[in-house]
Amino acid sequence: MRIDYHTHHVRCGHASGELEEYVQKGIEIGLVQLGLSDHMPLLHVDPAAYLPGMAMPMEELPCYVEEAFRLQQKYKEQIDIRVGLEGDYIEGYETEIKRIIDAYPWDYVIGSVHFLGEWDITDYRQTDGWKERDAYEVYRQYYNAVIKAAHSGFYDYIGHIDVVKRFGFKPERSVDHLERQALEAVKAAGIAIELNASGLRMPVNEMFPSRRVLAYARELDIPVTIGSDAHQPERLAQYLDLAVDELKAVGFNELATFKQRKRLMVPIGF
Repeated sequence: MRIDYHTHHVRCGHASGELEEYVQKGIEIGLVQLGLSDHMPLLHVDPAAYLPGMAMPMEELPCYVEEAFRLQQKYKEQIDIRVGLEGDYIEGYETEIKRIIDAYPWDYVIGSVHFLGEWDITDYRQTDGWKERDAYEVYRQYYNAVIKAAHSGFYDYIGHIDVVKRFGFKPERSVDHLERQALEAVKAAGIAIELNASGLRMPVNEMFPSRRVLAYARELDIPVTIGSDAHQPERLAQYLDLAVDELKAVGFNELATFKQRKRLMVPIGF
């Protein structure tokens, strides 16, 4: 089962390629399922006063959904398109997040933490924020937000669960217990995680999550899906063969897929 559940397109402001280009690329490379999952619009900062290209403008959200479902029908004989959203978890904005999630018939919603307050820890333009903060405290705040996201009931799976390591900033103290607490919250919530291969093209040069975290997820019997986090059509499914090898190495033999907010496990078949 060749799948890629994490993709972005030009509407989000920091990716390129139209949705249809991703669909056509998915057909070309032989994907069975393609998840369209662009970023939720910003809720807690003024886009006009913030850094450019952070997320899809709110007025584009219905256009994204309409186009995605149109393409789902247009290409249904060639590829199985699942329509999703990467729904940032922003503490204190739960009502607004739920309103967006409830407004559309998503196949799945990814719960990702990018922001701690107004600081986007995943933005290369904001890495100076690490100089002003204790790294262990950043990790503690980050995983606390992941735990709250898991318990919110909004999401079908947690995206790139250890993305806080993206730029290679790590505390001197061990954060194993923080990672485990986050996974235990995921388990308690009955949701899944993803193995996001994009970390291999980041400064950390490691998938999200690490093998250590992935092995604990296997121990807890947490379902896993995979995604390339492609921001260009040519990166669709990038490194997913390596992601599947990683999953097999720690004992996974199934992948989580989603339709109409229902999870279906399928055999790994890359």
